[in-house]
Amino acid sequence: MAPPARTIRTYNRRQGGISRRSLLAGVAAFGALGAAGCTRVAAEGTVEGGDLLDRLRERGEVKVGIANEPPFGYVDDDGEPTGEAPEVAKVLFGRLGVERITPVPVDFSALIPGLKAQQFDVVSAGMTINPPRCEQVLFADPDFLMLDAFIVAPGNPRNITTYDDIAEQGLTMATGQAYAQIGYAAAAGIPGSKVLILPDQVAGLDAVAQGRVDAFAGTNVTVTGVTEGSDRAEASEPFQPMVDGEPALGAGGFAFRLTERNLRDAFNEELHRIKDSGELLEIVRPFGFTEAEMTDLTAEELCR
Repeated sequence: MAPPARTIRTYNRRQGGISRRSLLAGVAAFGALGAAGCTRVAAEGTVEGGDLLDRLRERGEVKVGIANEPPFGYVDDDGEPTGEAPEVAKVLFGRLGVERITPVPVDFSALIPGLKAQQFDVVSAGMTINPPRCEQVLFADPDFLMLDAFIVAPGNPRNITTYDDIAEQGLTMATGQAYAQIGYAAAAGIPGSKVLILPDQVAGLDAVAQGRVDAFAGTNVTVTGVTEGSDRAEASEPFQPMVDGEPALGAGGFAFRLTERNLRDAFNEELHRIKDSGELLEIVRPFGFTEAEMTDLTAEELCR
């Protein structure tokens, strides 16, 4: 039975689709420390089934780690978790028999450490799936795929369209803590001394508007959302970041401890049901997502 309809606080962005690109091949293996329960710690590199889903059903609550980053996951004015990932979590965990979603806001860089330390049960923050992260957590299949974009000065006077433009002109850029864009910048040859790490995209817009950096890098939906209606900065055209000549795909999803494969698999089953029915798009559309951001990629492909 479907849950009752909910009022969702919307997050606006400019209209326009983003075409999907081919898969970036990588090398990864699952490994890293994970916690199986309250009384023991799994061996290094262990992937186990786990019984967390049963325990979540028993207590009727799941704690979700979010980074307070619109539109992916944040706490609204009423103290409720919302955004693309929490709204998906509400539907999927509801169908798994877990009624209540409790947000645990942390810095983006603390999401994986916090998950492994059992501060919360799942990362619900639109986290990009890539091989280094796959070594530490189990990802569900991605629920979106999108391109990157830059916050730039009005009129984009430096004509910044890719990371290569920043590297070739010797410009400065900013991005968020632990963002995948840090790696994209390094792959393009932008020295670390030219990359400023900021808390979020709002701080990024301020840094660009004040002339402290030439651009702020983020996902297209993040950048277009924060610059909508601003006369201080604008969004560049979306583009596909490249690493070693291959497309680096910005596909994001939910992350689970290595010891909770059963929960991840059950979550994945429900996720595929709402993908196939088209319900996923209807859930995330209020936050600026379109058909162009839907994907049939798998976590296995992205981690490989």
